[in-house]
Amino acid sequence: MVIAVILPRFSLAIAAGGRAALAEGPLALAPEPGRAALVGEVSAAAEALGVAPGMKVAEALARAPRLRLVTADPVAVADSWERVLVRLESVGAQVEDGGVGLACFEARGLGRLHGGSLDGVVKATRSALKLPARIGAGPSRFCAVVAAEQARSRRPSVVEGAPQLAGAPVVLLAREPATAKLVEPLGHFGITTLGQLAALPRGSVADRFGRAGITAWEMACGSDRPLRPREPSEPVDETLTLSESASGPQLAVALEMLVDSLLARSELGGRTLRAATLSAELTEGGTWRERVVFREPLSDALRIRTALALRLVLLPAPAQSLRLAAEQLGPPAPAAEALFDDDEFRRAGRLSDAIGQLRALAGPQAALRVLLADPKSRIPERRAVLTPFER
Repeated sequence: MVIAVILPRFSLAIAAGGRAALAEGPLALAPEPGRAALVGEVSAAAEALGVAPGMKVAEALARAPRLRLVTADPVAVADSWERVLVRLESVGAQVEDGGVGLACFEARGLGRLHGGSLDGVVKATRSALKLPARIGAGPSRFCAVVAAEQARSRRPSVVEGAPQLAGAPVVLLAREPATAKLVEPLGHFGITTLGQLAALPRGSVADRFGRAGITAWEMACGSDRPLRPREPSEPVDETLTLSESASGPQLAVALEMLVDSLLARSELGGRTLRAATLSAELTEGGTWRERVVFREPLSDALRIRTALALRLVLLPAPAQSLRLAAEQLGPPAPAAEALFDDDEFRRAGRLSDAIGQLRALAGPQAALRVLLADPKSRIPERRAVLTPFER
């Protein structure tokens, strides 16, 4: 049995300062800086006035003149959602991250830990979350998600299979990225429920919508892909507070310092980086966040900086702090091999070993190098900074 946990309007609640703020009137997430002028999550009061997520700001304000736009805070949302996933893992679950506001895990094996029944697992989940959540269960991931959508905040719901999915709206397919684009075309054909979709011949759906159509048809029939639990890991990140609003060359220097500091952390243990998250706190309010997946696991500081610099130029406003986090780690970096075993190569290897031993004894700040930050500054302290030495 799969259990799905949905925390409705999670991003809006975090940005607004708590769920109590959602009851103060019609609210909606303002567009993130540099993104399309579309509102994000909306409160129940705004939804009652006809405002929907993804609607243009002008149209939303026309439907609800008293609508208050809340500045988006993607960094706080990501940090809060990570804490939610850790709480779910504390009950012994292997959690699949379905995106902010949705998490799924397999209940098999947890019953013995929590009273021997599904109700015990649900109770333990609520106790760990300490947040109002909708919890559903079903034989497949999609059945559990549909059950969670139908559940009340204090009463779980169970969907046993295709017969109970028949009356659910096809808009629920938007929960899965592979089938999200089919919701609108299916509506044009008059297919509004999952039962209508399941009644169609599989071959006809495949001919019209391809692989995505087959996936949607199988989901409507009660089957789904296996869960993909994430690998729990300790967060490894570095934050740099900028002395003043920084942009351009100053941000490039700050990025170089962050990469060197992150690679010097003992938690990495010489492992490579598969993905990293670059985020910033903007001086004009709000935050900015970009996830970077490298084409191959990297441990070279120059290549990592080059990949991150392409995202740093997307920063929509001057920043007052910059943070770099290692999101996914890869295998240990292979030992470098030289075509000619010369003295310079052997000296570099000995230097690398010495720095590693020094940092193991005294920490990442044991070996530093001078980095020119603002050579033309009249203030000596701003001309150069110290950053971990790159091995």
